[in-house]
Amino acid sequence: MAASGPGSWLFARVLHRIDRPLHRLTRGRYTFASLLSGIPVVMLTSTGAKSGEPRTVPVLGIPTQGAVAIIASNYGQYHHPAWCHNLRAHPDAEVVVDGARRRVRAVEADGERRAQIWREGLRVYPGFSQYERRAAHRRIPIFVLEPTS
Repeated sequence: MAASGPGSWLFARVLHRIDRPLHRLTRGRYTFASLLSGIPVVMLTSTGAKSGEPRTVPVLGIPTQGAVAIIASNYGQYHHPAWCHNLRAHPDAEVVVDGARRRVRAVEADGERRAQIWREGLRVYPGFSQYERRAAHRRIPIFVLEPTS
């Protein structure tokens, strides 16, 4: 459903509004998407690129070499998600994984590292291939959230 055009349009606008309260209720262990599909969703708190205010969003987290990778597909929408701009402006962030909060620094992946994470992302969530087709006009950024402490 989320990989379809109408589904991705709806999820891009609604899912985070469901995920945040559920995440709080379950003390950081679950989101609607993780309960429904079993995909590994983490909560990312970044600093707004323009506002400087904390912004928290659910994103699919892909474990990678002691860190977590996140893919800025924005459900294949025309633009990058706001959190992508936030991380580029302010790479220091927080992520909640399985209820544990960690300070991280976002590093944009490229080359073979990006390709490897993309392949793993497709294995975890094949819908990324649909998103890539719809967002063919832009390169979908991939960030690695490396622990800072």
